[in-house]
Amino acid sequence: MSTPERTGTIREAVNEALREEMERDERVILMGEDVGGAGGVFKVTDGLLNQFGEARVRDTPIAEAGIVGLAVGAAMTGMRPVVEIMFIDFTTLASDQIVNQAAKLRYMTAGQAKVPLVIRTAMGAGRRAAAQHSQSLQAWYAHIPGLKVVMPATPADAKGLLKSAIRDDNPVMVLEDKMEYERTGPIPGPDHLTPFGKAKLHRQGRDATVITTSSMLYPALEAAERLSSAGIDIDLIDVRSLSPLDEETLVQSALKTGHILVVDEGHQSYGVTAEIAARVHQGAFNYLDAPVRRLGAADVPVPFAPQLEDQTIPAADDIVRIVQEMLA
Repeated sequence: MSTPERTGTIREAVNEALREEMERDERVILMGEDVGGAGGVFKVTDGLLNQFGEARVRDTPIAEAGIVGLAVGAAMTGMRPVVEIMFIDFTTLASDQIVNQAAKLRYMTAGQAKVPLVIRTAMGAGRRAAAQHSQSLQAWYAHIPGLKVVMPATPADAKGLLKSAIRDDNPVMVLEDKMEYERTGPIPGPDHLTPFGKAKLHRQGRDATVITTSSMLYPALEAAERLSSAGIDIDLIDVRSLSPLDEETLVQSALKTGHILVVDEGHQSYGVTAEIAARVHQGAFNYLDAPVRRLGAADVPVPFAPQLEDQTIPAADDIVRIVQEMLA
């Protein structure tokens, strides 16, 4: 009999997913800076060292290129490593290992080599961590064939997407928003897997569609309540998976509502909002009543000053304003 779901935080959901998958498969190992005794920079891996020991929970030197390079080799020789990179900003130090090695080796060997590697990392602004610890670089990795990129927004998806990633035979980037680790919600039992390439509809409406990624779900939920009070009901969709992308669900919603807003915390220029907008526009052009609108982070390095940083992040006020403009 499956274990019933409980209420907990995203931090607890990720920890639970790691624990369950390490218990299920002895090939699953955990590597990263301070993931052992310290329990990770956000305490996500707390307690795993005590349960599984140093052979499977490895504290590493401060050397992102070395960490990911070792993990690629381990994955190719039969292990299923989960690498924690403290901040997505630091994945730039391992870009060769991620982009030129992990993403391409299965293709270059005609399938003879597999790289079942998971890279977990924290993204997003709002923590007053300044420009080198606050970026949202999901568009970089979604651009690379051979990488899968997922972005959980709820505890259930944080657990389900990570478990699916660990079981996948391809390299997967699991991008967790650092501001959402205390977000609470239902955490399903050990049998729960969230499929890649399947978006989730959080609200239904006929007036407009708001498409979100990661933590942008929450200002969109607030905006949806405010819009509903004004007589405007929206479809609210969390894509959950950037690569692969559930284009069908997004286009079907566009066919119904005719008004689309895409919200992502990455910089607006050349980013996720542009790609999703283009696909929806191509799939639903004859049914759109207004141009597809986009809302991303301001095209500036993330400021340290709180009053400036907050202005760079998409907010519920912005979503309400743009939806009302589309419908005016």
